[in-house]
This record gives sequence, structure tokens and C-alpha cells, in this order.
Amino acid sequence: MSRSDPPPAAITPGTTASLPRARVALLFTVMLVTAAGNTAMQSVMPSIGTALKVEDVWISLAYTWSALLWMTCAPMWARRSDRRGRKAMMAIGLVGFISSFGLCGLALWLGLNGWLGAIGTLLLFALFRSLYGGFGSAAPPAVQAYVASRTSRAERTQALSLISSSFGLGTVVGPALAPYFIMPGVGLVGPFIAFTLIAVIVLAALRIWLPDDTPAFAARGQVMAAPFSANSDSRSRPTSASDEDEDDEQGGGASGAVAAKIAWGDRRMRPWLVAGLLGGHAQAAVMGIIGFLILDRLGLRATPSAGAGPTGLVLMAGAAATLLAQWGIIPFFRMGPRTSCLWGMGLAALGTAMLSVAGDIHSIALGMILASLGFGMFRPGFTSGASLAVSRAEQGQSAGIVASVNGAAYIFAPAIGVWLYGHSPWIGFAAIELLCLGVIVLGLRTMSRDEVLLGQQR
Repeated sequence: MSRSDPPPAAITPGTTASLPRARVALLFTVMLVTAAGNTAMQSVMPSIGTALKVEDVWISLAYTWSALLWMTCAPMWARRSDRRGRKAMMAIGLVGFISSFGLCGLALWLGLNGWLGAIGTLLLFALFRSLYGGFGSAAPPAVQAYVASRTSRAERTQALSLISSSFGLGTVVGPALAPYFIMPGVGLVGPFIAFTLIAVIVLAALRIWLPDDTPAFAARGQVMAAPFSANSDSRSRPTSASDEDEDDEQGGGASGAVAAKIAWGDRRMRPWLVAGLLGGHAQAAVMGIIGFLILDRLGLRATPSAGAGPTGLVLMAGAAATLLAQWGIIPFFRMGPRTSCLWGMGLAALGTAMLSVAGDIHSIALGMILASLGFGMFRPGFTSGASLAVSRAEQGQSAGIVASVNGAAYIFAPAIGVWLYGHSPWIGFAAIELLCLGVIVLGLRTMSRDEVLLGQQR
């Protein structure tokens, strides 16, 4: 039976709420498992597609419906978590992950063992994968809101950053563990079985040990990007003390002045949003291509099961480079939005060029590291640029639009990138380079300089 937190009345003014370490570790694990499972899946799907003897583009298209559902449903779950309780939404998210992963693994096992045809297997996979996009998206905003509603202003930023970092850590852990779960008898679907069982254990721990919802502080769940790639921006959205003061004064945004609705074409945000679309499509295309590139360049099409290990290694290296950019380079050099975007796209273009000519695992990994380092610098740059371009009262709308831009890139870009790569690797990589170049030109011509943006921050 679940315990309950003390009622809000028991927390007197001036008291600093604090989450016990065991509870923080449980919430951290909820986010870690979903991110790790998804990136582990990404490391084996190119090999599974090759074993099923289907065109590479169909493997990428199988993710499309799930990505669209995540973009649509995540804001709904974020709103519902404030009404129905955060623990309940976390449980829904984990159930969505468990059912999706388990059924996807079953569909792929049936296909790999000849019980289903290739097309039937992929149709079932896409159907079961949609369970994650529709219901798995309930967990991340609920976890963030649970933490924010139980911590004071003094501890909130550190706690949210720790919880959000679990997504980034998961993108490293997933590809690293995936090859060890490929065992005799289950083969390439081993990672699906393993992460389904791990998630069941986490769900049981959540139901038993996480107290029910009686928040001490008002909070609203933030919409996080889906962990479709090893390069997703896993950082919590930055908030300042004045932001939180304003939230407190307005009751967590529930009352007070309501900002006018921001249009997608708002001239203040337009350069950043266009850059986000172009750069996001470039990143998504690279992530769609990389697994198939490894199979081709290492000559593993005839033995696809041998491709999971190298693919996991490259994805893990890319994820680590992304974390280095977001947790190390940007804070150390205090890069502003425009600087992060321009330098990030330059490095991404260089890494993509290296991938286009790489012929062994070392050069592929180096190209992926450079590209991921660049995308890891770019994504927080365009996100913070869009945030700084509008007023404090418009931050919620800005975050929602940015989340939609992040999700939109993963609807069609991976499949289109793989389709172009399948026709000609040179065409596929040239398209990505043009997208990177477009962001650089746009940034030089239309993005406000960092000192101007930071000076205008309200």
C-alpha cells in the first residue's frame, strides 16, 4: 500500500521541502529506463531490418506514427498530471513503455522466426510502437512536475537538472547494454525483453515506494522531447530566480496576467524556429542513416546480428559527446544562443562530412562524435534563443512551440534521409550538409547577437 506525503498544511512558511534521496533515485530510474530502452532499440533495428530483408526506409517509417503521437499527446499528459496526480501519470507512462516494448519485441521475434511476413511484422511493430508515443509520453512531464511540486525554490533547479540528466545518461547506457542482451534463443530481440522486464520492476517499485500526490508547491509538468535519438536535448529548461518569483506570485501560472497567444510565425522567434526545423531535420537524418551506414561500411549486411555491437558503440560515443557539449562546453565557455548555434552547426557539418567518407569503425565513431558534439551545442542554442526572444509571460507558449519543433523533425526526416541514402549515399549526406549550411547562413543574417538577446531578457 502506498504511503502519502504530509498534507500541505504541515509545511509552514519558510520551510524548505526536500525530496529523500531514495525517492529521487526512483524518479531518476523511471526516466533512465525509458531513454535507455529506446536508444538500445535504435541500435538493433537496422540489423533487424536487414535480417527481415526489408528496405531500410521502412524501418525508419515505422517510428513515424509514434513520433507524431508523442508530439500530440505529451502536452495533454502534462496538463492532466496537474489534475489527476503525477504518480498516476508516471504509472501510465511506464505501462505504455512496457506494453509497447514487450509487444514490439514479440512482433519482431515472430517475424525473425518466420511466423510473420516482413510487411506484417513491420505493420505490427508500428502499431505497438504507437503505444509508446501515445501513453509513454505521460511519464516525463509527470516526473518533472512531481519534483518541482515538492522542492523549494532553493533546491528546485538542482533537483530538476538531476532528474532531466537521466534522459541523457540513458542515451549512453542503452546502446552500451544492448549487445549484452543479444542472447541465444532470443537473438536481436533480447534488448526488448530485457528492458521490458527492467521497466516492470521499476513500475512495481514506483507503485510500492513512491508516496501519493499531495504537493507542497504548485508546479506544471514540462513537455520533454521524446528520446528518439542519442542526441536529444536532455537538459531541464533553464529558469532564473526571477522566473520562479513570478511563478510564485502568480500561483504557479494559474492566475495573473495572461499573455497573448504566440503565433508560429512570430517575427521574434522566427529565425530560431526555422533554425530548429532545419537543424533538427539534419540531426534526425543522421540518426536515421547511421545504423545502415555501419552495416554497409563494415560489410555486415550478410551477418546483421554482428552489426548491433558496432552500432551501439557509435551511438554511445555520440551520446557521450552530446552530454559533453551540454554539460561541459556550453557552460564552461558561457556560450550564448547564437554562438552555440553557429559553432554547433559548423561542427555538425564537419562530422557529417567525415561520416560520408568513413570506412572503418574508428573513423565512423569519430565522425559521429563530431556531429553529435555539434548537434549537442546547437539544440540548447536554438532553444534558449527562442526563449530569450519573448517575454517571461510568454515562456510557456515558447516552450510548447519549441517542443513541437523538436518532435516534428523526427516524423519524416529519418525516413527521408534513409531513402536518399539508399538511392545514393552522396545525395543523402549532401542534403544534410545543405541543411547545416542553411542554419549557418540564417544565423549570420537573422539571429540576434548574444549580447543583444541577453540585454533584452525581461
